[in-house]
Amino acid sequence: MIRDFNFQVWDKEKYNEYIEYLISLRDEKLEKFNKKIIPTKYKILGIKIPILKKIAKKISSTDIQTFFDNSLMIYFEEVMILGFVIGNLKKEETFLKYFYKFLFYIDNWAICDSFVSNLKILKKIVFFDKTLNLILSNNEFTRRVGIVILLNYYIDDEHIDICLNAIKDLNDDSFYVNMAISWLISLSFIRFRSKTLTLLKSKALPAFVQNKAISKIRDSYRVTEKDKELVKNLRL
Repeated sequence: MIRDFNFQVWDKEKYNEYIEYLISLRDEKLEKFNKKIIPTKYKILGIKIPILKKIAKKISSTDIQTFFDNSLMIYFEEVMILGFVIGNLKKEETFLKYFYKFLFYIDNWAICDSFVSNLKILKKIVFFDKTLNLILSNNEFTRRVGIVILLNYYIDDEHIDICLNAIKDLNDDSFYVNMAISWLISLSFIRFRSKTLTLLKSKALPAFVQNKAISKIRDSYRVTEKDKELVKNLRL
């Protein structure tokens, strides 16, 4: 059984050894649990997130180009690690190159949300307009990536008005996109109560989004009981 890997430059043989290493880390209990909650085309091994991040950090010090070139995209954890490696990139040009390539491999909420939450470089580069373009994509999970980027990095004084207007104008029939929009609204209510309340009172959102956002607001420990009762009456 392979216990670890120690490569600087990757080829097909070394990448296969790396996959064998990932398989050796399989946790059957976690595997069964993740299969129940994560709908994906990828095979699930069941490896905890901290372990995946530790592996990604090690890979980030190797030759990234040959690592990407030899990726097989068979296992859920393999794709997760690849996303974390992208999140570790520090040069904007390199990041953008692999960011847009990676979007095509995202087929579930777990990879999407874990990937986005670890994009540290977004705090240092201009990416807001690119994010607005993502939410207009024809691809369901590219749209979700855009929404999750907004809620992670742009619910602030400078961007809140544009964010709320952008999601108000979306009329999406995707469950995972609408769940992300509801999540964004619940966070914006906590940080920008008045602006978000105005949106909810306008009842301009689709019923599912409005009602799910209200449910998330009511579930939050950062919202007062008075406000929880207030938004309850805004259900559609």
